[in-house]
Amino acid sequence: MFIQPLLVYTKKGSRLKTLVPLLAIILLGLIHPVFGQQKSKLIIEHADYFNIDENKVPGAIVLSGNVKMSHEGVKMTCDKAYHFSKTNFIKAFGNVRFVQGDTIVMTSNNAEYDGNSKFALAMGGVRLKDPNMTLTTDTLKMNRVSQEAYYDNGGIIVQEDNTLKSTVGKYILQQKKYEFRSAVTLTNPDYVIRTNNLNYYTNSGKSDLYGPSTITGKDNLIYTEKGIYNTKTNRAKLLTNSYIRYNNQLIEGDSIYYDRTKEFSSITNNIRVTDSINKTLVKGDYAEIYRQKDSLFITKRAVIINDVENDSIYINAKQFVITGKPSQRIIKGYPNVRIFKSDMSGKCDTIYSTENTGLTRMIGRPVVWNKDNQLTGKTIHLIADTNTQQLDSIKIIEDAFMIQKDSISPDGYNQVKGVYLNGKIKNQQLSTIEVSKNTEVLYYTRNDDGELIGIDKSLSNSITITLDNNQIDTITLYKQIDGQLYPEDELPPNSRKLRGFEWREPERIKNLSELFLNEANE
Repeated sequence: MFIQPLLVYTKKGSRLKTLVPLLAIILLGLIHPVFGQQKSKLIIEHADYFNIDENKVPGAIVLSGNVKMSHEGVKMTCDKAYHFSKTNFIKAFGNVRFVQGDTIVMTSNNAEYDGNSKFALAMGGVRLKDPNMTLTTDTLKMNRVSQEAYYDNGGIIVQEDNTLKSTVGKYILQQKKYEFRSAVTLTNPDYVIRTNNLNYYTNSGKSDLYGPSTITGKDNLIYTEKGIYNTKTNRAKLLTNSYIRYNNQLIEGDSIYYDRTKEFSSITNNIRVTDSINKTLVKGDYAEIYRQKDSLFITKRAVIINDVENDSIYINAKQFVITGKPSQRIIKGYPNVRIFKSDMSGKCDTIYSTENTGLTRMIGRPVVWNKDNQLTGKTIHLIADTNTQQLDSIKIIEDAFMIQKDSISPDGYNQVKGVYLNGKIKNQQLSTIEVSKNTEVLYYTRNDDGELIGIDKSLSNSITITLDNNQIDTITLYKQIDGQLYPEDELPPNSRKLRGFEWREPERIKNLSELFLNEANE
């Protein structure tokens, strides 16, 4: 019965005197006794003016001037508010500010808040801040029960050096986690992440990437369809369909660990490292790459594939270490090196290859098979043309030994040995061979009909051999010391093999499937 006179006395929009704000709160408490008595109800703490106008705002008390409200740990301020006490609902206008605890501050032009559902809607110039980040958007919805804030019309998050943009986003306050959807971009001074599905943790800096995603840096581009990138440590774990692309190198694998600060990568399973300058593919199941040091280590079914004029050379070893710039690359492979090419194969314990010289050194019981010819020695050098990368010649340093099975005799072998051997290769076949120093030759001499004339066994200072269609055509001896053509029945079988003879045909790699036999048996 006292309410109406008081309302008439204050008049609509009149200035309250010093004691009136407090009196207004008391009166509001009388009108709505729930204020301050039930925790679930909105509490109006202060307003310079208040009014009730059922014609303009039915069911609401109009508060204006330094409006202050609270609800279960949230402080709210604004220039003006409509308070619907029956529904426990607030509409706020002008310089709206929500403060939750000591960490979360949300500001906007306008807002709505439902005290029953604890749901807030902020509109116009929305900014959500905590100590680590700032979110700006046009409209933001906040559910205090689930402690989630979300937008669906574009938002920008700034945290230290990172700026994140997306069309749709959700912020889970307790986890300090963002879930971004649709046209997501994370911009950092060193890289840019683009994806349509990203979860970002503001405390740790961890970003979970799902679906086609790219991370573009100054010197590389990373692609993944499932991965983790930590913006604080600059480390990544890349899984599904992932790769790292540099100007002249592509790194692929089932699982890639990447450290941007160290420019280091470790890759596991189904690895492919493609060098576009040297036309080389490196494969294996475990690798480590130090980009700053131009270093690659690879093992577990490791193989290097070089493309040479529509053909490929495959080199397998237990492990490879590749160092140097592309034009000065050095390859070391060990142990159990195995080589296969359509017209050649080989084996050794260790292999060294230098890109700028075209020289490949085979060390440790090396053997090379070229068509029907077997070549062995202490060290074998394979020399390629640096322009075409095609094998140009072969050199043997110490204990040079060449064996070629006789075309007719089942137990006959043509043999040449010496200290050094220099062979020229044309059209992927040996064309001429020069053997020098303490040379020996044992050769099955036949006529044009293939009939055996005799077995030539000679000693000389050096030998030159020409081959036609990979078969010995002529043998020229220089400074011959001794020599004789033996009828077949006058040269016993135990004298038909030169000292050091070793026929290693059973070791020969005859096709690509035999390249990994050693590792398959381990």
